Amino acid sequence: MDIRSLPDESFTEEALKRDRRRFETALFWGAVFVGLLWLVALAESTAGVRFTWLSLAPREWTGLAGILGAPLVHGSIGHLMANSLPTFVLIALAMYAVPRATFRAVPLIWLLSGVLVWLFGRESQHIGASGVTHGLMSFLFVLGAVRRDRVALAISFVVFFLYGSMVYGFLPTQPGISFEYHGGGLVAGLMAAVLFFKLDPPPPVRLYSWEQEPESDDLPNFDDALEPPSPIEVKPIWDGPATPQRGVLLRFPVERRTESDQTSRTLH
Repeated sequence: MDIRSLPDESFTEEALKRDRRRFETALFWGAVFVGLLWLVALAESTAGVRFTWLSLAPREWTGLAGILGAPLVHGSIGHLMANSLPTFVLIALAMYAVPRATFRAVPLIWLLSGVLVWLFGRESQHIGASGVTHGLMSFLFVLGAVRRDRVALAISFVVFFLYGSMVYGFLPTQPGISFEYHGGGLVAGLMAAVLFFKLDPPPPVRLYSWEQEPESDDLPNFDDALEPPSPIEVKPIWDGPATPQRGVLLRFPVERRTESDQTSRTLH
């Protein structure tokens, strides 16, 4: 049985190549971001010193440098490994879904989360990329609600399924965890989603034949192979007589009597 494939602009060779390049670009930027974190850790290990001058100290002028440098520094290899995978996944998903908005959202999340920690954080040294990670999570989750296209909604559900527990990151659960950085990242990601959700054009939406409305009173003429014919073109199984007649009087045959019948009735 030969099934003819239906044309779809989403599955053309050019569209598939374009989508593959976009996916590879998203993976590249995720790897670059995580590679930068590991490069800083390698520099610390090679130099044999800790880059404490990059940490964020709230309400101290010397701690202002931490707004830029604190996400690059981690307390241990375990801390770095815990942040590497979610950072890579979230950066890749954001670059695949909304690359233009991501290029503006990441700097905003980075700076705004640091400013909030500097203003309202505890008197300690705050380090780690978890604030940026929490911001990317809230950015992608809220983005699906405000954009309402298929790609953004799908990624929003994936992010919530994988990292939805980050919503509770602003709660003080452990003494050594900067919940201020988590909360600042969540707020910054929400603001980035509201500000930049219109930067990327929505993906093309395919309209099927039954979703299209005719512009005139004429019946639409669809070329879809799966579209059923119009009801006016369907002939009924029985259409009745060719020239139906109405108001015809049906005459019943007159009974014919023979002479013998009349004689027998008279004698009776």
